[in-house]
Amino acid sequence: MSTPHTHPMPRIAIIGGGMGGLVVLLTLLRRGIPATVYERDADLNVRAHMGSTLDLGWESGQRALRENGLEEAFKANSRVEGEEMRIGGKDGIPLLHHTPEKVADEKQARPEIDRSALRKIMLDAVPADAVKWEHRLASIRPLGDGTHELTFANGLVTVADIVVGADGAHSRVRPLVSPATLISHEVTGVEISITPEVAASPEMADVRDAVGQGSCFLGQDSKIMALQRNSDGRIRAYAWHRSSNPDFPADPAEARRALLEIYHDWAPWVRKFIEHCDDAAVYPRALYYLPVGHRWEHKPGVAVIGDAAHLMSPAAGAGANLAMLDGLELGLALADALSKGVSAEEREAAVAAVEERMFARAEKSAALSYSNLEAFISPDAPQSAVDKMKAMVESDGRREA
Repeated sequence: MSTPHTHPMPRIAIIGGGMGGLVVLLTLLRRGIPATVYERDADLNVRAHMGSTLDLGWESGQRALRENGLEEAFKANSRVEGEEMRIGGKDGIPLLHHTPEKVADEKQARPEIDRSALRKIMLDAVPADAVKWEHRLASIRPLGDGTHELTFANGLVTVADIVVGADGAHSRVRPLVSPATLISHEVTGVEISITPEVAASPEMADVRDAVGQGSCFLGQDSKIMALQRNSDGRIRAYAWHRSSNPDFPADPAEARRALLEIYHDWAPWVRKFIEHCDDAAVYPRALYYLPVGHRWEHKPGVAVIGDAAHLMSPAAGAGANLAMLDGLELGLALADALSKGVSAEEREAAVAAVEERMFARAEKSAALSYSNLEAFISPDAPQSAVDKMKAMVESDGRREA
């Protein structure tokens, strides 16, 4: 990491230790700019069994790692074979099967990495005291001079000169810059998974064969079952259906009963997957989004990135890539301004320029996310989903993200 600068540095508080927040922290610390992440979780293990695998783009997620010295760590923890994709209907038979091809130029590949593995390699690259665990932001108050008072649920009260809101869908920082509220897709459901041990058992051979090495997306009758293989052998799924009620049972037994009823006429291997899902890893997942094209006038002393700025469904595979690119560009802009000792006005102008670029790319991905989800949840699925994904693969629509 770079040598710290001798002139006084502003107090930088990053709210949220997810992909975007950790990239901001890495980018600043490696360039000698002190900063602190405040994370609500008790430790890394709280979310060890949560979250899909992520296909990182060369100019977005991979770039954020590359420019922070983590290219080799990414290669060691990612899987090119995870790019395999199957799309079909409730019979579980693929209508579209995309297998990853060997490419001469690594810039064209989008290897998959488990969310937990990605988070760990970034946490391992920063000093332990740079991340304050069990710090859930309770409130944030402007003090009138560009600074903000932060109050955490554990009783800590501190003041920051620069606040980065990387605190996800229900961000407590976003209201400082925008009045926008979350919009329901009227699609609800649950994240479930089977443990590596269960997934590897002989009786699950048909599930393993159906899912493949990457992702298997099934959509029909306004229902979705999106399954993914993790690097440790765990197979997870997101089961979604149309519903104006966002609530879904969190109790494993109740969730299992509800899913078996919803997917009563789906392929036997899908129902077997549900029957054997891990009781310790059942997470309700209603889908919300922020308005496509969400933007705001820059507010001094505050920046909002990732899902806090442009929440969208996972149907475009863009969320983590966008958050990491947001974090990199914001971190680089702040590091450059602070290392040069420019005025506060110039620093804020640099942050505002980052926001404008973020708005433009997020709008494109949010529109794609919305249309992709509609194609999968459509009464015309699976054909509408196949047509959509064929067009996306042929145009390589995810490269921007």
